[in-house]
Amino acid sequence: MSARPFSGLLIAIAALFASSPLFADCRDEWICVDAVDQGGNVELRAKNLRDFPVTYTLKVRTRYFDVAGPKTVTRTLAPQESARIMMLNQSDERREGRYRYFLEWTVGDKDAVHDDDHLYALPYASGRSYRVLQGYGSRFSHTGLEAYAIDFDMREGTPVHAARAGVVARVEESHSIGCWRDGCGRYANYIVILHNDGTTGEYYHLRHEGALVNVGDSVARGQKIGLSGNTGHTTMPHLHFAVYRATEWGNTQSIPVRFQSADGTVRRARAGARYQAT
Repeated sequence: MSARPFSGLLIAIAALFASSPLFADCRDEWICVDAVDQGGNVELRAKNLRDFPVTYTLKVRTRYFDVAGPKTVTRTLAPQESARIMMLNQSDERREGRYRYFLEWTVGDKDAVHDDDHLYALPYASGRSYRVLQGYGSRFSHTGLEAYAIDFDMREGTPVHAARAGVVARVEESHSIGCWRDGCGRYANYIVILHNDGTTGEYYHLRHEGALVNVGDSVARGQKIGLSGNTGHTTMPHLHFAVYRATEWGNTQSIPVRFQSADGTVRRARAGARYQAT
């Protein structure tokens, strides 16, 4: 079974000490923090480099700067959007202002409003069924932010299908390691699909080179998108699936969803149960 590796999606931008000259700090080809000199004061700006919404949290520590507003902000940037984070105003003209910031981000919209009446497809081929290893609230690893994730018992190489239509925002398929030690999460392969309401459908532990889609692809509900595996923080081959909303500090909160099955609507997937996909 599994614990979803936040490190697979959430990459912290390293803290940076800088004085008032202009600079730009861009990481991971996703987000930039720009410092704009305003006559001794500094404007911090964030720029989204991608065609998907990005939610970030930035915290600043200062010396000889006053912050106009809160020192910690969490905001969502629309695709390609650039916006002010905060202003740093000199508090002592005799001393050089210094600051240090910490930034984390993830894909998705923190203000996404999920349609709880939406029926999702089960994330595998029509006519097939797979045993649920962990359902909602399973105590092994589906608690807190992961309370509404589901693990399906799948052999490596089992076709994975999109539970909902959307656009592929992230793909990782380069890893071939699965383990249960601290740090194993960074070896997870995954596909992240952005839905039209700003939530994301996320499919984890895929096999090495097991993605059948690319970033930017539009996918239909039920489309085959990848092959299951046993990579990342895991004890056995399976598929970890959940729908998420972005939150603060680069985290994502899983959302309870309902599935359409051959026997009707599945409102809460139960550990040990099997549900046949339509």
